[in-house]
This record gives sequence, structure tokens and C-alpha cells, in this order.
Amino acid sequence: MEIDGLTVSDELHRFIEHEALPGSGVESDRFWQGFSALINDFGPRNRALLERRSELQDQIDGWHRAHRDQPFDKGEYQAFLEEIGYIEPSGHEFSITTSNVDPEIAEIAGPQLVVPIMNARFALNALNARWGSLYDALYGTDALGDPPPSGPYDPSRGRRVVAWCRNFLDEVAPMSSGSYSEVVRYRVANGRLVCRLSSGQAVGLARPDQLVGYQGVPDNPSAVLLRNHGLHIAIQIDPGHPIGKDDPTGVSDIRMEAAVSTILDLEDSIAAVDAEDKVVAYRNLLGLTQGDLTAEITKNGTTFTRRLASDKTYISPDGSEFELSGLSLFLVRNVGHLMTTPAVLDRAGNQAYEGLVDAMITTLVACHDLRGSTAGRNSTTGSFYVVKPKIHGPVETAFASEVFDHVEEVLGLPINTVKIGLMDEERRTTLNLRQCIRAARSRIAFINTGFLDRTGDEIRTSGEAGPMVPKTRMKSQPWLEAYEDWNVDAGLSCGFRGKAQIGKGMWAAPDLMADMLAEKIGHPLAGANCAWVPSPTAATLHATHYHRVDVAARQEEIAKRPARTLDELLDIPLAPRTDWTPEEIAAELQNNAQGILGYVVRWVDQGIGCSKVPDINDVGLMEDRATCRISSQHMANWLRHGVVDQDQVMETMKRMALVVDRQNAADPNYRPMGPDFEGLAFQAACDLVFQGVEQPSGYTEPILHARRSEAKQMEVEDAG
Repeated sequence: MEIDGLTVSDELHRFIEHEALPGSGVESDRFWQGFSALINDFGPRNRALLERRSELQDQIDGWHRAHRDQPFDKGEYQAFLEEIGYIEPSGHEFSITTSNVDPEIAEIAGPQLVVPIMNARFALNALNARWGSLYDALYGTDALGDPPPSGPYDPSRGRRVVAWCRNFLDEVAPMSSGSYSEVVRYRVANGRLVCRLSSGQAVGLARPDQLVGYQGVPDNPSAVLLRNHGLHIAIQIDPGHPIGKDDPTGVSDIRMEAAVSTILDLEDSIAAVDAEDKVVAYRNLLGLTQGDLTAEITKNGTTFTRRLASDKTYISPDGSEFELSGLSLFLVRNVGHLMTTPAVLDRAGNQAYEGLVDAMITTLVACHDLRGSTAGRNSTTGSFYVVKPKIHGPVETAFASEVFDHVEEVLGLPINTVKIGLMDEERRTTLNLRQCIRAARSRIAFINTGFLDRTGDEIRTSGEAGPMVPKTRMKSQPWLEAYEDWNVDAGLSCGFRGKAQIGKGMWAAPDLMADMLAEKIGHPLAGANCAWVPSPTAATLHATHYHRVDVAARQEEIAKRPARTLDELLDIPLAPRTDWTPEEIAAELQNNAQGILGYVVRWVDQGIGCSKVPDINDVGLMEDRATCRISSQHMANWLRHGVVDQDQVMETMKRMALVVDRQNAADPNYRPMGPDFEGLAFQAACDLVFQGVEQPSGYTEPILHARRSEAKQMEVEDAG
């Protein structure tokens, strides 16, 4: 379909005309004219930004080659980066001016889910994860220190779950005396919670204002709603429930307000390479925005329909009714500036930049929430939240903001309706983070750290300096701790408190919840008011950390500490020695190769952009393109500097491909890579390593998209 200087795939055109535009308040002619202007006018600017990236990388590569035989001088290196414009002047102090930000972003600290938007079931589960069962999360995982039992309900484990929850309540919502383990009855009297203990004593809460509501009747409530650090806890009471009947108070569950916000992802966790894929993503987003998305699910031989949850109604202590959202507030992660899509061609016949296409169409879909018949389903303040990944520096941030200036004008939205979430995952952005925030200061609502992409960019940007430390040692490198603190320091110094989110990265092991409970409390302690989790269950457990840590108070404390310095961030993770034993080198290669292959084979052959991939020890880890980037760049770096050779890497890839084949043997849709190793997936995995140094910023997308497109074409030809 040729329209207003664009060539648009029929499938995408039909979706926009017949599904997205009706009810959006946007006229068709205005949309297409504005869309054409965006693609044709902003496209050349986008291309120039990518050329600037390459120019800077060439200069950095040249500097490292020229200084490779000299001791590394950070002062000289910083001066060079400033001279070429890689590090920009910091400028005067300022505070962001973002307005109309929903409380889930601005005020409430809590878990954040990231979910692939192409999977309707996952997306529905994520938005419904605003509330989660703490009983189920503890019983059904290893959170108690041992794996859940198979077979029927285990009463002894159930008692351990109840004891854990009562101890948790004692900590975060203590009574004036006694323990929740002693309570035999709950009631509400004179606007206060009254807990009858087994001793006969009636006590209230140490902080009576922590009771914010109840369900049922005051003298015999069916739920008691508590609030701590802005998050809610609902004590569910049902003596007729299979769990409640064995509890002296009839408590059947503890429901946690869990995933306060969710990122619906069109980027790293999906495999979208053409119009067909993009329409699936956009259609699911529209269904979530309008509230009518459903998914048919079959479990244990029973099929049912999954829908979005409804809001929850409570009675406040003063007797008035109020509602709490049953859904997680969603943000939408668009793609970055790099990739193009065949779904739209510009007037010269070139593929349009995918980030521009996402900006226009996701915001059009958001118009249904902003002013359509389903207005306010997501944002109660009239905002739309777009997370922008893989941005390099302030100029690219300013470009992203200008894109949304144009989109808002075309769609008739007030300026700064679209809020930007800036992912601090590229080195040039990290070193210029305050300047990046300044470039979007009127619409920025989120920054975060992403260890994997940030490490991948660190390896590629500094790759000519020499071989890097083994991947397993990256997390202990000095620059990483400085980077994590620097991000929080920047957000606080730019006025994020009470206005925007400061986030931390993903917990990648969804089956290791005991470890998560022990370790991930470090994120709120670090001053992050959101952190990523891989599942609704993980969100429920991670929510307990935000009850134990007052993030607002932590941010006040952190704002007083000395800020990290650029000098600390410029510590390149070079290996101080490379005389590793053959066994050490082999282990590193195997770990990287197995992770790459396990991820890529599903991406290319099945179009799965994010999944739980068994590692070399058969531990399931959440893998997406960020994890693939660091592994492939690390292997490419060691190849570049002769730590390993091509034959050694290829032998490892083939051997690990057989391991991955074994790990996926039970999947009926899986196509083995061995023993011929001629399939597209194996070729793609090898390309990522052997062509890794040549990839822009070390990104995996160009190779993965090309190979997945080949695979889809072969499927069409085979079907024909």
C-alpha cells in the first residue's frame, strides 16, 4: 500500500486503519501525513546519529591500538574522549520538570516486570501481577530454602509458609504488643484494627494508620488491608477455604501488592522481524490498552480464558468505599535507533527505522487510553510511558524527545504526554548520564541500569585495548560498582525523588527464589525504587523487600554521600594476566557458547525472543538479546586478541550445540543443530562470534533478524 510517501505492508495498514485508528480520536489522513513526515524527515537524522556512533568507535579503536604497548593512563584517555566529543561538558545543575506522572512511577517503590508483548498469555499474567499470593509464592518455590514437594498438599510445608508470613507481618506491620502468630480473631472497631490474641488480650497496630481498609463487615471482615511504604498487604480471611479452615483466624492467604509497574517489551525479549510480527505486538498492546485482550489456556486438561483482572473495592476505616487498581501500570519499551523494518518503506524505498515506526504506532494505540472510550484504564494522569533502550549519549536522547514532540503534534496530544524511560545501558550514555537526563528533562520518568548490555558495550567499545577478564569475573570489576552508584547519584541529583523511577536490572534465575530473597534486597537498599523480576511469583516475593526497606529514606541518605567519579567509570575490565590454564579457557568458552546457542536456536527457529534457557549446569536462566550480546562479544574479544583461535571456538560451538540439543530433546518443535551443524540457527550463533567485532556496538540484532527472516521464508516455501 503506497500512501503519503510511504510504502506500508498490507497487514500493518489494515491494522492501523481498521483497529488502531477507530476510537483513537485521530483522523486517518492526518495520521498518514504525519507518519510520512516522521519517517522521511527524521530518518536521515537517525542515520546520521548511527554514522556518528561508528565514527567515534573508529577513533576509540585507533587510540587503543596506538597506546596498546603503553601503560594505560586514565587521565590521558579521558582527555581524548572529551576532545572527540564522546564525553560532553556536564553543564549547570538542574532538576527535571516532568509532570502528570502516575503514582506507580513517581511515588510507589516496588517490583517491575518485563514481559514480551507478543505473548498474550505472558502479558496478561504480568498486568494481573499487581496482586500476588504470598502463600503460593512461598509454597511453590524454593523460597523457604528447599524445593516445593510434588504430589498433594503438604500440611507441614503449609505451616512453615504461615509461620514465615506471620513473622513478616510482625516486622512490617507490628502490633502494639504480641505477635500475629497469637491472633485468633480480627475485627475493625472505631476505625482501627483490633486483634484478639490467644491470651484473650485485644491489641491494635503499633501504627494504627497502617490499617487502610477492609472487606466484609467490621466485626467479621473477609479481608484486612494494610499499607507500608506505600504498598498494600491484604490479609484474606475465609474459614471455609481449604487453607483458612485450618487456621485459628481463618486466614486463607496473604495477598501482596506486587508488580506495581510492567514494561511491555517490543525490543530485547521478542523476535519481531517483519510486518506480521509487528502487528502481533501492536495488536496485543491495543488489546491491553482497551482491556479486551484474552488468551486461551489449557492446564491439566482444562481450558479456560485468561482476562485482565478487575479493580478491588475496600471500605476505609471511616466507612467510605474506595478502589485499588487490579492491574500493573504499564510502560512500553520501543526499539532503539539502530534497526529498520520491512513493514514500512520511505519514499526512496528504504526500510524505515523501526524506532520511529514504534514511536508513532504505540502512541496511536495509547490514544485509546488517553482519550478514547477506555480512557484511564492504564494512566490516571493522562500520560503514556515509553522506555527507550540502547541510546548513545545526549544528542540521541534529544532526538528521541524530538521524535515524540512530532508524534504528539500529529496525534493532537498535549506536549510531554509521552514520558521517556532512558535505559542507561550504553557506555556513552553512562558517562554523560546527567546531560542525557537534561536533554529529556521535561518528559523523563525513568532511568535504570542494565549490567548485561552495559557490559557488552564496555567490551565492544574498549575491545581494541586488549583481552577482557573472564565473563564470570565481570561483576567484581571496579567500574561496575561505580556504574550502579553513578546511575542513582545522577537520578537523585537531577530531582527524580517523587517524580520518576530509578531502576535496577533483572534477576535472571526464576527458579532460585531463595537466592533472590537473600540478594535482591540490595536493589532497594541501593536507592532503586523499582527493579526487574522475571515472573509474577518473583514480583510477589520481591515486594517483601520494599516493605523491609524504606526506599524514600534510603534515597535521602544516599543523596548525602560523595558522588562517584568519571575516573572510576573509566576502569576498563582488561585482564591483568592471560596465562589461564587450558581448562580455565575451555570452561569460559563452553559457558559462553552454550548460552549463545541455547538462546539463538529458539530465536531463529521458533521466533522466541526470551525464554528460560538451561545453562551449562542445567540451571534455567532468563536469556534475551542482552545476555547474548555479552557472551558473543566476550568470545569475539578473546578471538581478536589471540587468547583462543577460530578452530578452538568452532570445536566448542559444535560440542555445545550437542549439549543444547540434549537439553531441548523433549521439545517437539525443536530442530537439532547436530550432527551436521548446517542449520540457520547454528550459523547465526557462529556469526555472532566470528563477526562480532564487526557488529555495530556489538549488537546481535542485525544477524539474528537476518537469520530469522531466512527461517521464516524457508517455512513459507516448505508450506507452499
